[in-house]
Amino acid sequence: MGEGQLRICVIGDELTAGTGDARGLGWVGRVMARTTTEEPAFVAQLAVPGESSTALSARWETECRRRFGAHTDNRLVIGLGSTDLDEGLSLARSRLNLANILDGAAASRVSCFVVGPPPRPGADPEALAALSQAYADVCQRRHVPYAETFEPLRTHEQWHADVAAGDGTHPGQAGYGLLAWLVLHSGWHDWLGAEPAA
Repeated sequence: MGEGQLRICVIGDELTAGTGDARGLGWVGRVMARTTTEEPAFVAQLAVPGESSTALSARWETECRRRFGAHTDNRLVIGLGSTDLDEGLSLARSRLNLANILDGAAASRVSCFVVGPPPRPGADPEALAALSQAYADVCQRRHVPYAETFEPLRTHEQWHADVAAGDGTHPGQAGYGLLAWLVLHSGWHDWLGAEPAA
């Protein structure tokens, strides 16, 4: 773990902002509530609704650089969605976009944690499974922790019921709780060098 204040930038689509959560926590708030750091962490949620990995790769550095410090422990959490499928991006392009983000962050000594795309109504499940696997492969090759959310939630009744009970696209409190659980159990605390909350 680096020295100085822990600063975490969370980039991604509206799921990283907790859209649809009546409590306004989303998975990010729930994860941080279960994370104990020596000093209070600074967490910036930099979400853009409906964002593709191409748009994400184009903006992350400019936005995060303004929040990171020269003498702080800078971390980047990347919450990936399924917009690439809507925009017809190839798997190769999606892989390259994520690789560019991870490689750029590594060059700036910013440690990354990636959260994969969960199931979404209207998205082809096989295409989304392939996209998630492609992202996982990019992370594995770079030894970056990856929270797989698609496969665990693919047939999860509570997830699908929670999405259906809301606006039909975004989860509510139960769904974000499931996402938070998956993140916390994908090496989150080891990545931060932090203790789970009591």
